[in-house]
Amino acid sequence: MGRGDKKSAKGKRTKGSYGVTRNKKSIKAQLKRTASKKSGAPATEASAKPKRTAAKKKAE
Repeated sequence: MGRGDKKSAKGKRTKGSYGVTRNKKSIKAQLKRTASKKSGAPATEASAKPKRTAAKKKAE
């Protein structure tokens, strides 16, 4: 069981094939979920944080 094994997921990744252990439909669904989380999260966090301004020095 490893890279040379056609029935394991690691072997299928090496060969570039799909099947029961490496299902194309589930891989695409997983990629879609991670892409939507990455694109949605920074936009909400950036708008929630106030911008910081530099402190002014006092004139003596």
